[in-house]
Amino acid sequence: LTAPLQCVLTGFWTNNLGSNMTIGFVNGKGEFSGLYHTAVTASRSKIKVSPLQGSQHPKDETDQPTFGFTVNWSFSDSTTVFTGQCFVDDDGKEILRTTWLLRQEVGNLQEDWKATR
Repeated sequence: LTAPLQCVLTGFWTNNLGSNMTIGFVNGKGEFSGLYHTAVTASRSKIKVSPLQGSQHPKDETDQPTFGFTVNWSFSDSTTVFTGQCFVDDDGKEILRTTWLLRQEVGNLQEDWKATR
């Protein structure tokens, strides 16, 4: 018997703040796309579902792969990149751990200092 496939990014994911994303098919090159719906924002605009594009490091059935994706927010002038790894806990549950970096548009070079979170 072979080990079951684990850490498949395709599907619906929810984080501890209530944000969620849906990732479509991950192709043979590790490329994927999907939709992200954030539950939190600093923007005063109404939150809208936003597109994401990403890539997963090539994996086999036993890997806990790294990945990254970019979200171009549909309701604000910012872009966020996420990088992370998929883990399988002792109960067999798939968990994504990520770090993010957001860049917001600013009006000029002097305001650059406040553009990245």
